[in-house]
Amino acid sequence: MLTPESGLTIRLVRDSDADVLWPILRDVVRAGDTYAIEPGLSRERLLDYWCEAPRATYVAEAGGEILGTYYIKTNQAGGGAHVCNCGYITAPAARGRGVARALCLHSQDVARDLGYLAMQFNFVVATNQGALRLWASLGYETVGRLPWAFLHPVAGYVDAFVLYKWLGASV
Repeated sequence: MLTPESGLTIRLVRDSDADVLWPILRDVVRAGDTYAIEPGLSRERLLDYWCEAPRATYVAEAGGEILGTYYIKTNQAGGGAHVCNCGYITAPAARGRGVARALCLHSQDVARDLGYLAMQFNFVVATNQGALRLWASLGYETVGRLPWAFLHPVAGYVDAFVLYKWLGASV
């Protein structure tokens, strides 16, 4: 498993990461089975969506190779601004090696540092069982089910889930 102790580093994304990030993001989005993002987005628009629009974007790397990425952003404005949202993508060659777990744990620390009190995943596709198991193991609760909310390219219409984790002290 890749961990900070085994050489995994998580750092803020840099402009120079774009050429490596693009194929990772493009391939996941074009597969159309986990993210409700327009699959035909151009390089510029997808990199902007992932790296520029959020509050911050990070990459995980080991041995100089980018293995995954996440963004963090405010989920809602006004009275909901204490809740953040994150999106995670692991490079295909790094899947099953603990990268997503490390990214999520890192994102929770970053969220607290940025003043967020909770994290919400708005749309986890039901067929993404690996993600659902991982988020549950990290303490995320399924707080909502959206019936047939996602058109999966193979499974057809499937449910999506809303997951939530309180990160702050008791209120």
